[in-house]
Amino acid sequence: MLKNIPEVISPELMKALMEMGHGDEIVLADGNFPAASVANKLIRCDGHGIPKILEAVLKFLPLDQYVEHPAALMSVVPGDKTKPTIWEEYRKIIKVSGEKFSDFEFVERFAFYERAKNAYAVVATGEKSLYANIILKKGVL
Repeated sequence: MLKNIPEVISPELMKALMEMGHGDEIVLADGNFPAASVANKLIRCDGHGIPKILEAVLKFLPLDQYVEHPAALMSVVPGDKTKPTIWEEYRKIIKVSGEKFSDFEFVERFAFYERAKNAYAVVATGEKSLYANIILKKGVL
């Protein structure tokens, strides 16, 4: 066993974070996301919500400072009246992490799916909030 590794970081997730290079992306996907059908590398984190995973991942993963938006969210589908409150929680988590961050990129649903197909890994979570999917772009130290 190792010390100080958050329990939501499985060995498989830690390995993926370490293997990723500058510019690679990882998707933290909510429970409704078609993770298995789009992922090149699928990592299961069932039973965990994205906020705890995001907080844990940001202890290890630097965000890319060479792009305008190192974090992206799936836009609400036009006509859907959902107001994703989880986005504010994500902003707070990123701010507390110490990473430089201005705002999210918002990506249309099907464009988000296509981008996820090119991600290094997709982390399938048990997150129940709608529009909770987030893409993180790895930076450098």
